[in-house]
Amino acid sequence: MDTITLLQPDDWHAHLRDGLALQRTVPDLAKQFARAICMPNLVPPVKTVDEALAYRQRILAHVPENIQFDPRMVLYFTDQTSPEEVSKIKASAFVDAIKLYPAGATTNSDNGVSDIRKVYAVIEQLEEQQVPLLLHGEVTHSHIDIFDREKRYLDEVLAPLLRQFPKLKLVLEHITTSEAAHFVLEHDRNVAATITPQHLLFNRNDMLVGGIKPHFYCLPILKRQTHQQTLLEVATSGNPKFFLGTDSAPHSKNAKENACGCAGCYSAPTAIELYAQAFDQVGKIERLEGFASQFGADFYGLPRNTNHITLVKDTQVIPESLSYLDGEQIIPLYAGQTIPWRKV
Repeated sequence: MDTITLLQPDDWHAHLRDGLALQRTVPDLAKQFARAICMPNLVPPVKTVDEALAYRQRILAHVPENIQFDPRMVLYFTDQTSPEEVSKIKASAFVDAIKLYPAGATTNSDNGVSDIRKVYAVIEQLEEQQVPLLLHGEVTHSHIDIFDREKRYLDEVLAPLLRQFPKLKLVLEHITTSEAAHFVLEHDRNVAATITPQHLLFNRNDMLVGGIKPHFYCLPILKRQTHQQTLLEVATSGNPKFFLGTDSAPHSKNAKENACGCAGCYSAPTAIELYAQAFDQVGKIERLEGFASQFGADFYGLPRNTNHITLVKDTQVIPESLSYLDGEQIIPLYAGQTIPWRKV
């Protein structure tokens, strides 16, 4: 298949940052996706519906003319989040969920939940009102191997949580392991997962063999090829519990290429083409539309998009770098390399 037409896709997990960064990130994302779940881990974090709506207006100010883009907002879950805030989310036209970062798990997560048992009163309201809980599913204890942190989270935190709240509507974000994929498969339709392009296209060998490649460093970290293969299988299976979430995250070249480089891959400008590449590599390109354009909207209870996009099998070269902030650069995923699909 050399051409495929899809309902316009959505990104159910993206980082846009704030301030000057929006000049780069919003146009890149809006040219690819009709809607995006905009992560709340700003500095300071987006903790209330009022703050989320103000952030949404800052995002909308950078949407290019003649492009329709609907930022979907999320609150940052802290130890101090009030159960009453859940009702405000439920009543909002633009805020869809709450995001739980275990404290210290990833970029700007220091204000995250320190112990999930402390916030059971809020989670009880999430379950009752069917407001989605989005989870960065890793434990953060320093003695636990970084490649095991997702699995340990499933066993030690998530399984007990779902026993306590079996009807909780939950998205396990950016899954990276076979164990996470099987965990989602074993639960009811109220449990879903997003998968990134980097975890479909790469594994830890790509990051580590022949020297450390800092632009492949993200959290959760790339895993073994066997895990990558399982992610490809579930993403391309047509199962509506798995849908698109890029986790695209802008970091300047200087912040990535140093002795303590930060975590995140920037895929926004060509994300749908990268997903097409992954699906095509396993002969399942015809299943891309469900994963990219239907299942996420269905899970969130939003209407599917009505506009369409077309992808053609025609090579394009990813730029070596992109301008960012004031004179800095971002190195995008696949920088300088040729990819086989192009959005027209």
